[in-house]
Amino acid sequence: MPLGKPFRRSPNGPFYVRGTVRGQSVFESTGTTDPERAEAYRVRRENEIWDRAIHGARAVVTFAEAVESYLKEEERRPDTKRLVARLLDHFGLMQLGTVNQEALDRAYPILLTSKAGPATRLRAVLTPLRAIMEHAAIRGWCARPAFKTPKVAKVPTIYLRPSEVAALIVNAAPHLRPLLVFLAGTGCRMSEALELEWSSVDLRGSRATVWQKQGNERDVDLAPVVVAALSGLPHREGPVFRPGGRRTTTGLGRGKTKGKSPSLAYRSTGRAGGNQIRSGWRTACRKAGLPGHWHVWTPAGAKETKRQWVADISPHDLRHTWASWDYCLHSDLLGLRDRGGWSTITMVTRYAKKMPAAYRKEIIAFLNGRAQGVQAALRDVELVVSKTKDRKS
Repeated sequence: MPLGKPFRRSPNGPFYVRGTVRGQSVFESTGTTDPERAEAYRVRRENEIWDRAIHGARAVVTFAEAVESYLKEEERRPDTKRLVARLLDHFGLMQLGTVNQEALDRAYPILLTSKAGPATRLRAVLTPLRAIMEHAAIRGWCARPAFKTPKVAKVPTIYLRPSEVAALIVNAAPHLRPLLVFLAGTGCRMSEALELEWSSVDLRGSRATVWQKQGNERDVDLAPVVVAALSGLPHREGPVFRPGGRRTTTGLGRGKTKGKSPSLAYRSTGRAGGNQIRSGWRTACRKAGLPGHWHVWTPAGAKETKRQWVADISPHDLRHTWASWDYCLHSDLLGLRDRGGWSTITMVTRYAKKMPAAYRKEIIAFLNGRAQGVQAALRDVELVVSKTKDRKS
């Protein structure tokens, strides 16, 4: 029985449709008070039910429906939600079967600037699109996606020498130093570090338990320098590197947090990346003499130019650094895979033989807390925290 003629439940209200099509009972609002649009809705809705009944969900499920299901499945990172929102604006009500390579090729110049390279296409468009289409394919809403992957030029694996990491820590703002020591001394991802709870830290046993991005937990051994850095923190509850707190105008010596207490330095939602320390990271890299360049630009409508230091390395490169150090010390790919939480040997072979054996003594000295300037830098953190607590009391 087809859907009946659209009707109103109140004189000025929207039109509704009611009926049964292929055994599916329908009673829903058309969302419009226009009789012509209401009739168009009735026809489309009836055809949609017939198509679904005859050809299955593949014939009618839209990209928007797939996005809704994808976001409801689990909590996504803010960056992921932002990329998905852009895809939703573009593909919107397109049926999943029409989201193919041709549609993707048309989307690239619309979603990205003309300067966007293969790496940006992969990261900002193709990767989230594939995730959504895979999600839909698992539910039988479309075929498994088959998109051409942009060819991204391989870049060398960046790692730092012990003296460079020490200089980075010494020149960082006090509230950043414990975090940087932890990243370099454990090889943890930024998300693992910022989500680490004190309940998962055993300072006496020199071990911590972190959660990987795959949802698995992993035990991490803490080198003496990491234990020393964590021991200097004033709190022992909640997140280690971003505990709850309040705003304060108290400065932190050479490295001020510009109106924020250290307890607010890393507040974020979702899986945490490296943007939480972007400004402090750039400053520390510049002061430490690490490679980078000045980005100069003139804002729209402004006469004066602005400039900003851009580091050639990222916080994630401390994970690469730790892996290179680990292999230099142990020459054990299987052990490195397990200690670093990688899924395959292929992922860790890139770090093999990167760090020359001549740096073994310097690496050991850093991990044992004997690198030049690091001990003093960590004592500065304890001193600043102590003075801040005194002023509050």
